[in-house]
Amino acid sequence: MNGDWFLSWISGAILYAAPLLYPTVGEVLGQRTGMVNLGLEGLMLLGASTSFALSVRLGNPWVAVFLGAGVGLLANLIYAFLVVKRNASQLATGLALMFFGLGVSALLGKPYVGQMAAALPKYPLLGPRSLLFRYDLLVYVAFLLAALAWVFLFRTRWGLQLRAVGENPAHAYAAGISPARVRLAAACVVGFLAGLGGAQLALGVTQTWSEGMTAGRGFIAIALVIFSRWNPLRAIVGAILFGGAVVLQLQLQARGIGISPFFLDMFPYVLTLFVLLLWGRGVRHTAPASLGRVYFGTEERGG
Repeated sequence: MNGDWFLSWISGAILYAAPLLYPTVGEVLGQRTGMVNLGLEGLMLLGASTSFALSVRLGNPWVAVFLGAGVGLLANLIYAFLVVKRNASQLATGLALMFFGLGVSALLGKPYVGQMAAALPKYPLLGPRSLLFRYDLLVYVAFLLAALAWVFLFRTRWGLQLRAVGENPAHAYAAGISPARVRLAAACVVGFLAGLGGAQLALGVTQTWSEGMTAGRGFIAIALVIFSRWNPLRAIVGAILFGGAVVLQLQLQARGIGISPFFLDMFPYVLTLFVLLLWGRGVRHTAPASLGRVYFGTEERGG
């Protein structure tokens, strides 16, 4: 293993970590209010398909990215309405949202399979002559966002209110905090960031569209929330680990290593499960107390 190979691996790991970090940070904030959203995969696909199609049509990737993120936000309002306003099961609603996103994104993206879209411009981290560590602006923003999310959660009054709702919404309500309002705001953030992650994947990483192109990243984001123990800074480590595993399997395939390509394709996901097994001990003590539970006025019920 030479130095150039290692630098290339690190550079690729950071690139592939960024589109995963957006939904992970969003889900950290969402779960801190007590909501589990299994629909991240569908939201990412909606963001990816919408942004790619708009980039082809408009020729402006930045407009396409933010409109794609906006579509993720609007789609997640369905989840928010059903869970917060209608007291529906979080798990069932999230799965329904996932399948909704899978179907709608396939329909929207079908005319654009194999086409090329205007990609996000790259900005070198180590100077204009560097061939490595060249990223679009959203890669840099992803890591900054994780740090800002940590400050918001643990150093601001709003973050304290958000965490209070996730621990005990009845007590938060008694203190003058509206659990419904906090959860609705968190759901908007989750949807926007999941859509943004999908858009960045389509226009900043792959620069193509294919059906189901997120390849389970929405579920990996949920796993990384557990890995990070609901801490946005630790989510950076998890995202880079997964991104590094993706790059490693791509490099091994490119070198013609005598290992089944099916095993190499599943390697990043197996690694994620392995890390969770090692790291997942004691998560019950760090998870928000009301996680996954539906709030009915002054009482809670499992959901």
